[in-house]
Amino acid sequence: MGRLKIHNSNIKREMIDRERELRFLSLSGEERFFELVKLNKLAVLMNGGKPLKVPHGNGIVIRRSAG
Repeated sequence: MGRLKIHNSNIKREMIDRERELRFLSLSGEERFFELVKLNKLAVLMNGGKPLKVPHGNGIVIRRSAG
């Protein structure tokens, strides 16, 4: 799985965003795809094992918790 990076709160948000963008742009298409797959697996894990998006026959419907 990927790595968790905790940023110093004194660093501006723009600098953190730029660092992430540069890393993303340095990846090949295949690496970007697998990073997305890993992110989806993490999202399911963090959502209690339930996917964030579920098929309803008319495409994909995104559900949000009411609370």
